[in-house]
Amino acid sequence: MATFSSVTRQHILQAIAEYDDRGAENFLGVYGFGPSRDYTLTYDGKTYDSKAILGVAHRYATGRAATSEEFSGGKVGAAAILRKRGFDVTEPESAPRAGRAAAPRKAAAPRAAAAPRKPVVPEREAPICPTCFMTLPATGVCDSCG
Repeated sequence: MATFSSVTRQHILQAIAEYDDRGAENFLGVYGFGPSRDYTLTYDGKTYDSKAILGVAHRYATGRAATSEEFSGGKVGAAAILRKRGFDVTEPESAPRAGRAAAPRKAAAPRAAAAPRKPVVPEREAPICPTCFMTLPATGVCDSCG
């Protein structure tokens, strides 16, 4: 399984340059990738197959190209890694938007009724000696002033 922590932005730019030199069909064929169905990388006004670019960038970083089987899909796959490196990756129309749930949630089980709360009683202020301004003990007689 490939790890992509060693892939830098520079490695991705090298893969993009190779993609441009070879052309899309040749690039994908050489590395065994199919055309991207969902997530595409956009750079300098051109679109690229996100998994293929990241797979070849892995080759520049480690010496071995990552295969398409080594990627998890969607937001946690190639798209997330490319975004972390500062690239723009488009999402498919059917991808859930941030902040919205992908599937409806189940209704929560009803909570048990909580015991009635006791009213909040404000804490009583401690009496203070009018002469030395120290807090008086429980006896009410100041230890310092008497």
